[in-house]
Amino acid sequence: MTQGSDQDAQYLAAAEAFGPALQRLARATEAHPERRRDLLQDVHVALWQSFALFDGRCSLSTWVWRVAHNVAASHAGRERRHNAGQVGLEDVPHLADGRSLASAVEEADALDRLNAWIRRLKPPDRQVLTLYLEGLAAAEIAEIAGFSPGAVATRISRLKAQLAQEFREQSHD
Repeated sequence: MTQGSDQDAQYLAAAEAFGPALQRLARATEAHPERRRDLLQDVHVALWQSFALFDGRCSLSTWVWRVAHNVAASHAGRERRHNAGQVGLEDVPHLADGRSLASAVEEADALDRLNAWIRRLKPPDRQVLTLYLEGLAAAEIAEIAGFSPGAVATRISRLKAQLAQEFREQSHD
C-alpha cells in the first residue's frame, strides 16, 4: 500500500469511527452554523493531513482527539479575536419523532446553554470536558491533554460542580 492510500485509509477509518464525536466537538466550540461547518471541515482536513505523520506511538483515539482539539482551539482563538461578542442564532430543529414542541424546545435550550457554557471555558477545561462528555476515561483524557489522570479527575469534578451551579442559578432566574 502506498503512503497516500495508507493515509487515506487511516483517515477514512478515523472519520467513520469519530465523525459524530467530531461534530459534537464542533458544536461545543462554535455557535454559528456556517462557521461550525467550516470548523468541522478544517478538523477533517487537518486530520487527513496528520495521518502522513501518524506513527502509531499513541492510540488512534488519542491522535484524533489531539488533532481535533488543536484545530478547535485555534479556531476558537481566531473567532474570539475576530468576532468579540457576536453570537449566531440557530434554527429550531424539525420534530420528526413526534415529541411535543415544548419538550423539544426545552431540550434544545438546555443543550444550547450547555454548549454556550462549554464555549466560555478556558481551552484546557473545554478540552477535558468535551472528552469527558464523549465518554473517555481520565487516563485517556490525560494522555490527550497532557495532564496527569489525577489532575483530569480533579478538573472534571470541579467543572461538573460549576456546571451544576450554573444551571441551578439559571433555573432560579
